[in-house]
Amino acid sequence: MKLPELKIGSLIAKIPIIQGGMSIRVSTSALAVPVAECGGIGTIGGSGIPVPELQEDIRKAKKATKGVIAVNIMYAMKDFYDLVMGSIEAGADMIITGAGFSRDIFKIGAKFNIPIVSIVSSPGLAKLAEKLGAAAIIVEATEAGGHLGTETPLRELFPSIRKVVSKIPLIAAGGITNGFEMAEMMDKYGADGVQIASRFVLSKECSVSEKFKEAFLKAKQEDIVLVSSPVGMPGRAVKTPFVEKMLNGDDISAKSCLFKCLKKCSYKYCISERLRAAHDGDVENGLVFSGANTFKMKEILSVQEIFNQFVQAAESVYKEKAVQY
Repeated sequence: MKLPELKIGSLIAKIPIIQGGMSIRVSTSALAVPVAECGGIGTIGGSGIPVPELQEDIRKAKKATKGVIAVNIMYAMKDFYDLVMGSIEAGADMIITGAGFSRDIFKIGAKFNIPIVSIVSSPGLAKLAEKLGAAAIIVEATEAGGHLGTETPLRELFPSIRKVVSKIPLIAAGGITNGFEMAEMMDKYGADGVQIASRFVLSKECSVSEKFKEAFLKAKQEDIVLVSSPVGMPGRAVKTPFVEKMLNGDDISAKSCLFKCLKKCSYKYCISERLRAAHDGDVENGLVFSGANTFKMKEILSVQEIFNQFVQAAESVYKEKAVQY
């Protein structure tokens, strides 16, 4: 059966896939545009880069596609509101936000008529986000890459949030690697769509270094571990030499705070510095965020090929949504 469209506010994605917004230049217009062209929601990672650079990338994306372009901005960032307002000014279609919870963001969304999508990991925050005016909610479970807000697996977490959210779309995120899993979340669990991040790192269009992609391709299940982040949340990453030092209790502290990017920081190490290093190819000294099931993915494909595989597999087993809102 043909997959349904995903409608968020007045925006419509022909394919119910949101590409996860991976920050520090992992998800740029180079990735977001082809995703939007394929009918999904292309997302630019808006955290950890200067506002003018973000605005330039948003404008570049909007010129290149008529599809939906979102921007993901972590609430934990010091310049969160500057990044949000800069994204709106540059023409972003949607703001996605997580890593903390902002009440004021919904007032901004209402004022500028732009959908706000909340990433949550608990029924309480999901219910609050719907009440405050979220246009959709992304349920992010423990299998996700990057910063994590829960230890609960997706197939346990999602039903508990589906029970309390009934008026807006609910998106499943965390560890989804193929179209069969996508159809399962939509058909069996009542998801309106899925968010996928790690699979798109292994795309030809993703602008990270080849060494970053090699770290994904070489990773075995035991190589994907939980790390302590100075953001104040655990994170999931590939076990690089830097991560091994962290796990061994070695001194990995930064000599100075170069970016001053976070509202609250433990200063255990500079996360922006380590993420930038990995992006640029210094995997030994970098932090390579990764979903729990990255080890299952063993080839680099174009964004179009990824969409084709997901849609073909999903539509071969998808029947109908189990839950209506």
